[in-house]
Amino acid sequence: MRKTFAALVFLVAAAAAATPAAAHDAPFTPLADEAARITTIFDRTLPNVPGKSLRAVLVEYGPGGGSRAHTHAPSAFIFVTVIEGDVRSQVAGEEARVYKAGDTFIELPGSHHLVSANASETAPSKHLAVFVVDTDDTVLTTPDAE
Repeated sequence: MRKTFAALVFLVAAAAAATPAAAHDAPFTPLADEAARITTIFDRTLPNVPGKSLRAVLVEYGPGGGSRAHTHAPSAFIFVTVIEGDVRSQVAGEEARVYKAGDTFIELPGSHHLVSANASETAPSKHLAVFVVDTDDTVLTTPDAE
């Protein structure tokens, strides 16, 4: 199973590299005064699954950086792999966990993401989030009100 997900991540990254014009900044809300960058690197409809798309975003957090709590699109099944550093993540109903480079995890449709942050105060982190989502869901995350 891990090899299958690794192959999916490789294919998405390779496709993104082959089509740099498709890359663009995605909307996000960083925590106050902390470094965060989220870039869409892949966005394609799935020809064999009507109404569904595959979207991938690269999430880069500077030391101590993170994103404000948010809810994912109601249709979004998300597969995440940590590329660099350590990422702290928590969705509602689960304990917070720290994932290290090479670790993977999933988030279920409509997940309320309470914590998404770099677990280090001194080193950057990067993770790739691959969304299988209804094509009509154009907003992948909705930040919580402050």
